[in-house]
Amino acid sequence: MNDPVAVVVLAAGKGTRMKSDLPKVLHTIAGRPMLHHVLAATEPLQPARRVVVLSPGQDAVAASIAPIPTAIQHPPRGTGDAVRAAKAELEGFTGTVLVLFGDTPLLTPETLGQMVAMTEGPDGAAFVILGFELDSPGRYARLVLDEAGNLKKIIEAPDLKGDEVDIKLCNGGALAVDGSRLFDWLDRLEPHNAQGEFYLFDLLDFVHEEGRKAGVVWIDPVDTMGVDSRAGLAAAEAKMQDRLRRRVMDEGVTLVAPETVFLSFDTVIGQDSVVQPHCVFGPGVKIGPKVEIKSFSHLEGATVGIGSRIGPYARLRPGAELGERVHVGNFVEVKNAHFGDGAKANHLSYVGDAEVGAGANIGAGTITCNYDGFEKHLTEIGAGAFIGSNTALVAPVRIGEGALVGAGSTVTEDVGANDIVAVRGTRKVAPGAAVRYRETRAARKAAKKKDT
Repeated sequence: MNDPVAVVVLAAGKGTRMKSDLPKVLHTIAGRPMLHHVLAATEPLQPARRVVVLSPGQDAVAASIAPIPTAIQHPPRGTGDAVRAAKAELEGFTGTVLVLFGDTPLLTPETLGQMVAMTEGPDGAAFVILGFELDSPGRYARLVLDEAGNLKKIIEAPDLKGDEVDIKLCNGGALAVDGSRLFDWLDRLEPHNAQGEFYLFDLLDFVHEEGRKAGVVWIDPVDTMGVDSRAGLAAAEAKMQDRLRRRVMDEGVTLVAPETVFLSFDTVIGQDSVVQPHCVFGPGVKIGPKVEIKSFSHLEGATVGIGSRIGPYARLRPGAELGERVHVGNFVEVKNAHFGDGAKANHLSYVGDAEVGAGANIGAGTITCNYDGFEKHLTEIGAGAFIGSNTALVAPVRIGEGALVGAGSTVTEDVGANDIVAVRGTRKVAPGAAVRYRETRAARKAAKKKDT
């Protein structure tokens, strides 16, 4: 049986380079806050305990992750001190502790699983970090391995000497450590610099003193890239989008121009669906098989059934639930509305807070007038009903099955099944009046010009 795992996420940094009132770790990547990405990567490990270390005043962060407990680091005195702040939440824990950073949204469950696996068994490592190679490591701390491939030393970039400058293996940040010894080792840490900071990775010295093994899990540098600026946020978004696009294509989806399609962390698209260029998927979208999403469509919080066709220039807002073979066409907006199988709204319509029956047809320019300034109201359109172009359905209202509503109608009362209704103003015609109107207006304009 595998040892239990606990997770400590360090998220106390203020992120001043982001220049934002929003805490850094709550900035989103692919529709989800960075910190939430990190926590989600730990879930397959089924951690026995999780705690997020924050600084004072980060109530919004704590609320966003509830009921996961938090610990407060105050004042900020380095990464070692931050982990020490979590001691109360890990009291008595003796398994493997993963220490992660809340601004590394591209960490994967597979990487974390490899780290934990290296700590397990009688010959397991007591200290495991991530390592990646760069041709130009710059400011990254370097990792020195012994002949057996075990971690021997971590050297900070300013401390590199001689041939050490040529080392390309860099410290990836995340740590897996023996929980039974963690806090004893932390209590022995000395300040790392003039600011009195305690450096987490100095624990390696204590590991070696006790004759324990330290290891490295080699990864792609993308997996552990951190975000500390708006430019970094954009770079992480680009990498995450690359992953998400690859995932849906591997699952049998055609992205005609992948680089123009933006997905969310939870986007689901069924096999043999086709997504045309320049489409955006917000959180909560589930697309069935054999669906076509045409260009410049925006979807969020929506469900689309098998064989449906969306767009171009369609917008599906939260609560849009489309059955099979539904057509929602160009410049159509759907919000909190259910479309039965085969229903159509092909162009220039707004359908909100509505139930649209199977096979119903909604003509161009139709709107459901769902809001009275205070409350939203329901429009019901029966199966097989036909709504003529440029119609206003003033909710609450019900159009019966098979009913026909004439173009240009403003419908304020229920329409019975199979009825035909046309609600229009009385036509008035004044023969030749347009000529007299133009003559009168022209004379008035000329008189006004003469007076000035």
